[in-house]
Amino acid sequence: MTSRTDWSILAVEAGSGEVLIESDPDLLLPTASGGKLFLLHHLAELLDADPSLGQLMLRKDSVEPVADSGLWQHLDAPALTLTDCARLVGSVSDNLATNVLLGHVGLAPVQAVASRLAPGGSMLNDSVRDVRTPDDPPTLSVGCAADWVSYFRTPHPTVLSWLAPSADLSMVSSAFGLDPLAHTNPDNGLQVWSKTGTDDGVRAEVGLLDVAGRRAAYAVICRFEGEVVPVLGQMRAYGTLLLDALQDGYHPDSGPAQ
Repeated sequence: MTSRTDWSILAVEAGSGEVLIESDPDLLLPTASGGKLFLLHHLAELLDADPSLGQLMLRKDSVEPVADSGLWQHLDAPALTLTDCARLVGSVSDNLATNVLLGHVGLAPVQAVASRLAPGGSMLNDSVRDVRTPDDPPTLSVGCAADWVSYFRTPHPTVLSWLAPSADLSMVSSAFGLDPLAHTNPDNGLQVWSKTGTDDGVRAEVGLLDVAGRRAAYAVICRFEGEVVPVLGQMRAYGTLLLDALQDGYHPDSGPAQ
């Protein structure tokens, strides 16, 4: 059983800003890997200024090994281009690539980007750690739905290109019927660009959904105690509501029962 949940939820039509779904959008909650988006946006702006930076080779052994999400830790390649590291973060939330990139650009400039883009306080607090001590920030990132919806109404196109192959469709996007490993092009008029965050007691998905040219920016963030399966079920239900809103013009008065 899930004994307690806190939600921050918002979905709006990207063009008009019309609210489609809303529940406590300004509530700041842990977002796990969701805050890696600030790193990706910072990198995209650096590449705007100097595209040649994308071919800079970054070494895997420039940082301490880190486990959990990602592919690079399982690959033989000792170094990857900056752009390929960003692609790994966007597609599989690669923790090792995240830390290598943060080691190269620094955390402070990424946090400055977060302060500029997220007036509600969303922030990347730290690099990824296998173990957090009392001296470390308690969470990798925090965020609220309002900040992320504001971002995805006018996202950086390079960030979208890195998010397009995102393989985690286990949350809101599980309602969209897409192939998790092949959805970089529209499928029956539907396409999604999303970033998720997963930690003990945390599930978050933020992104942009396109249905036949009509787009919605959305964010569903949950902090919970107990079992995760009911939380994932509710996130899928919010995905269904969002899909219905774009397909049929249906605007729900409230979300799924909690």
